[in-house]
Amino acid sequence: MNQKEAFFNHINEGYTMKGDFITMGAAILDDETITNAFIKVPLKTLNRHGLIAGATGTGKTKTLQVIAENLSDKGIPVLLMDLKGDLSGLAKASPGHPKIDERHTKIGLPFEAKNFPVDVLTISEQDGVRMRATVSEFGPVLLSRILDLSETQEGVVAVVFKYCDDNKMPLLDLKDFKKVLQYATNEGKKEFEESYGRISTSSTGAILRKIIELEQQGADLFFGEKSFEVDDLVRIDENGRGYINIIRLTDIQDKPKLFSTFMLSLLAEIYSTFPEQGDSDRPELILFIDEAHLIFKEASKALLNQIESIVKLIRSKGIGLYFVTQNPTDVPDAVLSQLGLKVQHALRAFTAKDRKAIKLTAENYPLSDYYDTTEVLTSLGIGEALISALDEKGRPTPLAATMLRAPMSRMDILSEDELKEVISSSKLHKKYNETIDRESAYEMLNEKIKKAETEELKEKARLEKEKLEKQSKSTTGRRSSRSRSTRQNPIVKVLTSATFIRGVLGILTKAMRK
Repeated sequence: MNQKEAFFNHINEGYTMKGDFITMGAAILDDETITNAFIKVPLKTLNRHGLIAGATGTGKTKTLQVIAENLSDKGIPVLLMDLKGDLSGLAKASPGHPKIDERHTKIGLPFEAKNFPVDVLTISEQDGVRMRATVSEFGPVLLSRILDLSETQEGVVAVVFKYCDDNKMPLLDLKDFKKVLQYATNEGKKEFEESYGRISTSSTGAILRKIIELEQQGADLFFGEKSFEVDDLVRIDENGRGYINIIRLTDIQDKPKLFSTFMLSLLAEIYSTFPEQGDSDRPELILFIDEAHLIFKEASKALLNQIESIVKLIRSKGIGLYFVTQNPTDVPDAVLSQLGLKVQHALRAFTAKDRKAIKLTAENYPLSDYYDTTEVLTSLGIGEALISALDEKGRPTPLAATMLRAPMSRMDILSEDELKEVISSSKLHKKYNETIDRESAYEMLNEKIKKAETEELKEKARLEKEKLEKQSKSTTGRRSSRSRSTRQNPIVKVLTSATFIRGVLGILTKAMRK
């Protein structure tokens, strides 16, 4: 048996599947594709998360597209984070190409062009199904993690949520949250101190500054109603294919805080909503996070811990997370260690730092008798990748340099008219694109403050009236007293006159006697 035959048997033994699976492509040895040596990934292991990595232009996005298509065909819904804007082509069938036919001949797989059921979502000003969440749904802990607050500030946030719960004030958007913070140290200071303890203005000021920073990245569009229901991500079309939900994020590449806020809230909502599945035969939903380094770029330690916890726990809900990035080092080790499927496209060794990174990347893959992993990583062509997956028993499959199959859908973006057609035909668009602004904490507190001010004005007016009345009575009293002192009683007048006469007569009598 020669080396190629031994390798063929090695691959087919390692990738033998009893259950359902998706096929990634065929193995390569010494620059030759070994036809029918298929690289397969069992559906039951896809909730163990994964990584698609490689230098720019090596085919990461097309690999993502291939996996998404195959999952959809198997009736598994997909959620894609589209930061570059090049995934909308999934909604239209591939026009075909001689190079595609040539590639599939080498692989030993037939090629079928087809389109897929697609919904286009958005969290920004772009067109698409609007995804929103309320501040209340975040809760005090998650909101504090996102804002990177101190322990004292976290306590203030918890008090704000408690106050709103106690007073039945919905916290829907950031405007509501800011209003309660301002109220706690201004008009409502006494009320808060009596029921919840003193809140310092320095704490509320620091939290407000963090919220304003989030608003400057466009978060005010994300917070509010109508809240997106994550159950709508797991829809199946009339042909039994899973919907591919594409979130357009091309205008938030420079807003990592907003991106990480959205991602963390979505994962937390999915985790709290979806039921436990245990070891099922297929995942419930697969999420692909393109440009994954944006999640971790400015994440605090607390936020990283939150992400790591969710990654570890969410697979029990049947959810798989796939990070797409240029280098595996973009993903924290604690997260990287949780990833079952690794698709590594070519890396470029331009600098000493690049060579160290390649060596480190090679150590993340199983040892192989057929490959020098470090060398292969720099020699892979476009649409080729090193793949390590998990078999049906959860063991790593043999490392294989793989020629990946071509996408069945269009490898290009939709035109503006085509995109509008997809969006306008969406049932979700009709459900979520109505803006709702019901009465919430902001309006209720404004009304409360207005009422208090009105009562205060009434009280001032009453006191002023009483004061004027007292002054009026006092003035009247003094006038009466003066009037009585200047007007004599007739009897007094008579008596006074008689006394005067007696006095005069007395004087005259004395004079006459003399």
